[in-house]
Amino acid sequence: MNDDLSGFNDWTEAFSTWTDVSISELHGLMSALMMACYPTDVAGWSAILTELSFTLPDERAIQLLVEYGEDVSFALKDKDDAYGYEPLVPDDEHELSERFLALKDWAGGFITGLGVAEMTLTDDEREQVSDLAKIASIRPDAEDEFDGDEAEYLYLFEFARMVPVSLSNRKRKNMADLSIIKGLSPDRLTASEVQKAQQAKKEMPFTFDAMDKKQ
Repeated sequence: MNDDLSGFNDWTEAFSTWTDVSISELHGLMSALMMACYPTDVAGWSAILTELSFTLPDERAIQLLVEYGEDVSFALKDKDDAYGYEPLVPDDEHELSERFLALKDWAGGFITGLGVAEMTLTDDEREQVSDLAKIASIRPDAEDEFDGDEAEYLYLFEFARMVPVSLSNRKRKNMADLSIIKGLSPDRLTASEVQKAQQAKKEMPFTFDAMDKKQ
């Protein structure tokens, strides 16, 4: 899907002055939250971003997050519509390394969102998320290139795309009821600490054979 149809250009423009995380990572975070929660408004997204220690983007950007959040929530609550879902990554007019990086970012954002949403997973679902974490942990070489070709990228993209599809159709809750909004108990990690811990995991070297499909 090209950048206009996917919304990538809209996100790029709306978040052009906001650099806390990439738009792909933010889209992954939003997607996970919209699997577990009802759509929210500008105030709701502002609260989530604030609790994650992000600076707030401008009102236009948050409004775009509201609108796309509604679309993703609607799609992921229906199994048939869910199959049309796609991670927000640049199209094939962009360099392969740029697309690998965006997919890596999306996967990391999605996993962060699962934690924030406190989603309960089955053993099979946890295994899927564990495999997604391998995508989030892939690292470029010294020349900022990723060890993979177009076929490997497409395989990883399709795998990542299907994770929200397989986890969709959940019982939703209000975003205001999330612990990150209501307040965490003293013995639990803050959102900032969770994010730092995940970032540390991302920075650990990891070798992932993208084409090692399960039999």
